[in-house]
Amino acid sequence: MEKNKIKIGLIGLGTVGSGVYKTLQNFENVEITKIAVRNKNKKRNIEGLDESIITEDPYEVVNDPEIQIVAELIGGLNPALDLIETAIKNGKHIVTANKELLAKHGEELFKFAEANNKVVLYEAAIAGGIPLIMPIKTILAGNKINKIKAILNGTTNYILTKMDMQGASYEDVLKEAQELGYAEADPTGDVEGFDAAYKITTLATIAFGKRIKIENVYREGITKIRAQDMQAANEMGYKIKLIASAELNKEGKADVRVHPMLVPISQTLAHINYVTNAVSLSGHPVGDVTLSGPGAGEFPTASSVVGDILAIASEIGKTDYLLPMMRCHHSENAQTIDISETENKYYLSITAQNSIGVIGRIGKACEENNISLASIVQKEVSSNNAAIITVITELCKEKDMQNVINILNNDKAITKVNSLIRVQI
Repeated sequence: MEKNKIKIGLIGLGTVGSGVYKTLQNFENVEITKIAVRNKNKKRNIEGLDESIITEDPYEVVNDPEIQIVAELIGGLNPALDLIETAIKNGKHIVTANKELLAKHGEELFKFAEANNKVVLYEAAIAGGIPLIMPIKTILAGNKINKIKAILNGTTNYILTKMDMQGASYEDVLKEAQELGYAEADPTGDVEGFDAAYKITTLATIAFGKRIKIENVYREGITKIRAQDMQAANEMGYKIKLIASAELNKEGKADVRVHPMLVPISQTLAHINYVTNAVSLSGHPVGDVTLSGPGAGEFPTASSVVGDILAIASEIGKTDYLLPMMRCHHSENAQTIDISETENKYYLSITAQNSIGVIGRIGKACEENNISLASIVQKEVSSNNAAIITVITELCKEKDMQNVINILNNDKAITKVNSLIRVQI
């Protein structure tokens, strides 16, 4: 007698949805019985796709009494949140790749799922094909994780890698990335750090066991990074990367942020190039662990979605309380540290007049704000008597560094503060 197949509904048949559909055809214990799409007439590169199961109404999926697992793969907040809540209300378990939804509405979503005794899995929402959430909740469950450093956005990492390799400007590389399909026509979500901020919010929440609020995550994108900064970083033994970081201090307060950093070439993340993602976790007793791989794409992301679907499918009918380790158990919000109170090292690029005492004035501004300098170098003097001065500071408070920037911006001998980038310690 043939075992009953677990019925699956898909919402979305784009890049990831197509990969999920193709991959699930290899498994005999599950069956996709309904798929919601925006446009039924769109041509799709899927062999053997049964057109009769496709609908343009996603509520047909979440209201179908036979479907047991719904995979939401459309992203965004609306209608995704209502569709997921409707599906849960109708007794369905959820798999999602929706990082924005989790970052902004994760708390209410997980509480609603628990109240209805349903599971929400989201491995694909953080780093595409890299397994993170299940390892943290299972294999690494005995660890106290206190630090995360990660590259979580392939588009920005591709742009920064090409800028580094080619010595090209941000604008030129962005245009090339858009032509190749690595960057959206409107790249704001990626290049301004929103995507990475959503991901580190959820990842830090899971790793620290306390809820991180997205509004408390500092975010800064890559649009101000210049080819000259790349060159200077290389000369000093660094690579510039968009780093999503989260750290617990000794008092248990969380410092969670996304911004460009100069990463020492001795560190693993300095060598993660193009669209590859990587996550470095530090904890006790494991020490340091780095996981890297494809952070997006049809099959890498489908790998995580399908893994979640099969994990749920394997439990259905065997227990009344599925996957207890994978459920949300957070009961408190993390206390967070404002960026102004954080301590960092800084790289500073300044254009100034080539006149006596300019370097001394920069040093004095730093001294008055409790900042020691690791190095200060005047690189060149142009035909218009302008000098490029590069500064690396020792560890200091962000608010003190911002005071220095204000002083320099109002100094007539300083033409421009070109760049301020934090340095990974």
